[in-house]
Amino acid sequence: MKIPTGQTPELPGALAPADHAKPARNAAQWVAKDAPAAQAAPRAALPVTVSIAARALARSADIADASDDFDADKVHAMRAAIGQGQFHVDAQAVAHKMLANAQEILSRSRA
Repeated sequence: MKIPTGQTPELPGALAPADHAKPARNAAQWVAKDAPAAQAAPRAALPVTVSIAARALARSADIADASDDFDADKVHAMRAAIGQGQFHVDAQAVAHKMLANAQEILSRSRA
């Protein structure tokens, strides 16, 4: 199809002329307009369950956050001793502490 010069083609679904265009809204107007619809839309409730292990982990994290066992000076001293090769680990003390911690965790998970 040949378009004669001086004529503008009519396209289906063409954009409206600029003088009929709607004024642009800023972001606040979009939020204000769409907020009531978003709040009114019902959402499907999904059941959520938390495992016993996750609850125990959360409790132990809360306890760890609440304790004041961290001593920065002791950490620096230990780091220096390790760096100098003077730090020795008491394997028996570590084993006893690990068993005590495991027993504490098991007793909490049963409760």
